[in-house]
Amino acid sequence: MSASVNVSIIYYSSTGNVHSLAQAAVEGAEKAGARVRLRKVVETTPQEVINTRDEWVRHIRDTADVAEAHLDDLEWADVVLFGTPTRFGNPASQLRVFMESAGPLWFQGKLAGKVYSAFTASNTPHGGQESTILALANTFYHWGGVIVPPGYTDPVQFRSGNPYGTSHVAGEGAPGDVTLQAARHQAHRAVEIAAAIKAGSTA
Repeated sequence: MSASVNVSIIYYSSTGNVHSLAQAAVEGAEKAGARVRLRKVVETTPQEVINTRDEWVRHIRDTADVAEAHLDDLEWADVVLFGTPTRFGNPASQLRVFMESAGPLWFQGKLAGKVYSAFTASNTPHGGQESTILALANTFYHWGGVIVPPGYTDPVQFRSGNPYGTSHVAGEGAPGDVTLQAARHQAHRAVEIAAAIKAGSTA
């Protein structure tokens, strides 16, 4: 990689599936030579609701050491990958709250020209995966971002089957090898495109 690239992987996960995808994305970005920050957004769900699911309580405990996302993580990054479960075909509100707090950076033009990509999980097949990623893209358009999907740019994409972004069916269990490979590829590709953009801008 001829140009150094900073990557922020910012996600929300309640029971751990999106967190697993985020960790795989970290691996893919680091393999591409990038500097990477893994960041979770603040949990806003009331504790009494969280307590109704043991896996939710356990995941919060297990990821207590993951730093929370701040606007500096957006400003610092050349690439931002957002991860979220689907919520009725849309991103989780926890992630939206963070993204909507970025107005000051947007107003200053500090979100434009960055590479953006997204990944998701739903409980059932086709449970809003593509619409969730497309909904995130609406924000990337407003930010003036360069949207980089995985497309069918690697053989794993023909096995994972989602050119919009890595997606997982949580009802089938934890993400398997194919899905994790797809997440690694997506992050690696985003880094490669960002490196090319940076190299071209300094040529």
